[in-house]
Amino acid sequence: MRILIVEDEVHLAEALRQILWEEKYKTDVVYDGDDGFEYAMSNAYDAIILDIMLPGQNGIEVVRRLRAEKNNVPILLLTAKDEVSDKVRGLDAGADDYMTKPFSQEELLARLRAILRRQGDVVFDEIKYLDLALNVSSRLLRCGEKSVHLAYKEFEILRMLIRRPDVILPKEDIIVKVWGADTEANDNNVEAYISFLRKKLSFLDTRAQIKTIRKVGYRLEKAND
Repeated sequence: MRILIVEDEVHLAEALRQILWEEKYKTDVVYDGDDGFEYAMSNAYDAIILDIMLPGQNGIEVVRRLRAEKNNVPILLLTAKDEVSDKVRGLDAGADDYMTKPFSQEELLARLRAILRRQGDVVFDEIKYLDLALNVSSRLLRCGEKSVHLAYKEFEILRMLIRRPDVILPKEDIIVKVWGADTEANDNNVEAYISFLRKKLSFLDTRAQIKTIRKVGYRLEKAND
C-alpha cells in the first residue's frame, strides 16, 4: 500500500516515513497543502497522513477540497493543537480520524490500519462503472455473465481508472502508484498493461473502453455505440 505524508516539519515527516517503511508501506512526502492536494488528486494513494497546520492551504481546506472532488481516500489528520473545535472541524470536513501530537508509533499504526480497513470494507469492496464490476478482494472483473481475473498491475491500473471515470489519468500517476516513485518503469510499461486490459475488456464485451489521450494518459469512458 502507498501512503501520502503531508507534513511541513521535516524531521517529523522523515520519522513518519521511516515508521511506515518498517511496516512495509510505500510512501511519498510533501511539505505543504498545495502539493498535498495535487498529489492526493492523482488517486495514487491508499491513505493520507495530513497535518492541519501547513503552508499554503491548511489540512482542513485540503480535506474539504478532496471531498468536494469526490475523492474518498482515507485521511488521518495530525495537529499540535488539542482543542475540541479543531477535531470537530477536521472530522466535519471529511477526515476519517484525528491524532494530536505527540503520539506513539503504536497508536499511529493502529489508527492507520483502522481507516484502511473501513475504506476497503465499506467503500471499495466492489467498484462499478456502467456494466463493469471490479471486486477489490478477489481482483475479479465482471460484466454480465462473463468474468476475468486481473493480474496485480492490471488491477491497480483499472482501479485507478474506475474510481474516477471520464477523468484523465496521467501516465506519470500510473507509474508512481503501480511501480513506485523510484522505479525505472516508463511509458512503455504502462502502454503494455493498458493493452492487456483492453484485451480483457474486449473479451467481456463491455460498454466501457479505455481511451488514450495523446501525450497525457488515459480515461475510462463509455464506448461509442
